Amino acid sequence: MPSRSSARLAALTVAAVCSAASTVVLTSPAHADAVRVHDIQGTTRISPFAGQKVTDVPGIVTATRAYGSAKGFWLQDPTPDADPATSEGVFVFTSSTPKVAVGDAVTVTGTVTEYVPGGTSSGNQSLTEITKPTVTTVSTGNAVPAPVVVDEDTVPDAYTPAGDPAAGNSVNGLPLAPSAYALDRYESLEGMNVQVADARVVTATDPHSELWVTVKPWENRNRRGGTVYGSYDAQNTGRLQIQSLGPVADFPKANVGDTLAGPTTGPLDFNQYGGYTLVARELGTLKNGGLERETTRKQSRRELAVATYNVENLDPSDSTFDRHAAAIVHHLQSPDIVSLEEIQDNNGATNDTTVDASQTVTKLIDAIVAAGGPRYDWRSVDPVDDQDGGEPGGNIRQVFLFNPERVSFTDRAGGDSTTAVGVTEAHGKARLTVSPGRIAPADAAWKNSRKPLAGEFVFRGKTVFVIANHFNSKGGDQGLTSQYQPPARSSETQRHAQATAVNAFVKDILSVQKNADVIALGDINDFEFSGTTKILEGGGALWSAIKSLPKSERYTYDYQGNQQVLDQILISPAIRRGGDFAYDSVHINAEFHDQISDHDPQVLRFRP
Repeated sequence: MPSRSSARLAALTVAAVCSAASTVVLTSPAHADAVRVHDIQGTTRISPFAGQKVTDVPGIVTATRAYGSAKGFWLQDPTPDADPATSEGVFVFTSSTPKVAVGDAVTVTGTVTEYVPGGTSSGNQSLTEITKPTVTTVSTGNAVPAPVVVDEDTVPDAYTPAGDPAAGNSVNGLPLAPSAYALDRYESLEGMNVQVADARVVTATDPHSELWVTVKPWENRNRRGGTVYGSYDAQNTGRLQIQSLGPVADFPKANVGDTLAGPTTGPLDFNQYGGYTLVARELGTLKNGGLERETTRKQSRRELAVATYNVENLDPSDSTFDRHAAAIVHHLQSPDIVSLEEIQDNNGATNDTTVDASQTVTKLIDAIVAAGGPRYDWRSVDPVDDQDGGEPGGNIRQVFLFNPERVSFTDRAGGDSTTAVGVTEAHGKARLTVSPGRIAPADAAWKNSRKPLAGEFVFRGKTVFVIANHFNSKGGDQGLTSQYQPPARSSETQRHAQATAVNAFVKDILSVQKNADVIALGDINDFEFSGTTKILEGGGALWSAIKSLPKSERYTYDYQGNQQVLDQILISPAIRRGGDFAYDSVHINAEFHDQISDHDPQVLRFRP
């Protein structure tokens, strides 16, 4: 997944490029009289008045937004119609600080616009607005329309209808069915005053003062309070993003499993960072759920412990080294081998020709020793400058840490950024031609992406092949709330090619030595049920060991209210057949607002 900051930057870039196309105009400007809010909202996602001027639309101001680029207020008609598909609320975009107050009865004259957050190229649904408004205050101090309660009884279990094939699978033109589909239910409340009560937090507060709750307490719940994403057909309908109209400093610092006790009330908005969002005028009180960071068990003397950990763009200027070290030593119990993803070069995002990461790695190793852990040795291959994606100038790469008191690394010279590692046979056993080495670095599958790092280790006289991966991200995929249903996952194409290359390399090892112990691990950036994983597993070469856990425990990442698998450890048949392995997704980051990485590390223990 891209970082939220990079996603926002990308969105701003898209908005700048597509600003002329960020609104949907379906008709030529016209004039409409005696129009009410529910007429403007209509019975589909697109207003029947889009592009038209409307005059003296009446309503009560339910909330105002005086910050950011979307300044304005929400208008709601206190006299609703009888159609559950038509929303009674609408956002009035003023572009400057609104001059109305909550409780004002006003009339609005302006142009109805369908604004697409992130631009039309994003695939997002649009937000119906009244723009370029002239506002007349009729009276003040009026009661705000009572909020509509959003809960498990009012949100359907089905997530969305399939899009119209004649419209490129868009749902925009389909009649809303709010009693049948969750997204239609939320759309029928767009702009209205809504309320959730005693809502459990399912994604922790992020740096942008946002969190996610569920209005369905038992929907795919796990023991730690989150909501697990188990398939492309289980989008989890109860998820809802929460923001606040109040000061950022007052926004709760919540972890998964906490509760916003009491009512959380405000207008239902739609934005590019997750879709339907309750922008709270009144926030519930944070009730601590008592979530604690997990600690895995220590490997036995005969067990080899192998871990993967995405340390999120770590470079020498970061302040997180001590916390990462504590995580590795205390929560992961000092694994014998650690595959690190997102190790940056020695000057981080400074975009020069630096590719060496020895300072970054050494600083982490020293911090591990200071935390009471072993003095790890390490191996890696420096990338070609600016060829492996990630933060520009950062040159992220995978790095093997290994405890030389427990495991040895088999060095074979010749591995560099452009030389492909191969497999040969010696005395009936497989061996790598170079170690460490990169898998098929010239293959188009790895364009602007991290190349897999392969290494040969020995534990108690047994050879173990480890392949560290960091596949390309999901950036560019359409969101679950996209107007296109099912949403397109364009980033899969490259991951599938990457999975094909890794699977082929593992098969090369197994063709020489069918009982070889092979581990492919890292930030796969895809789910355990995904096509990417199926390709990695192809022909029985590998198996994703996180599937040894109960379904409710299969997650390494928490995104928009869905706890999901992105990080995996896949094992060869010899390891799986023995059955003598243990897998642990160690939850120390993804569920917490004070995370040092957005990924949870994974640990596999087995006896080679």
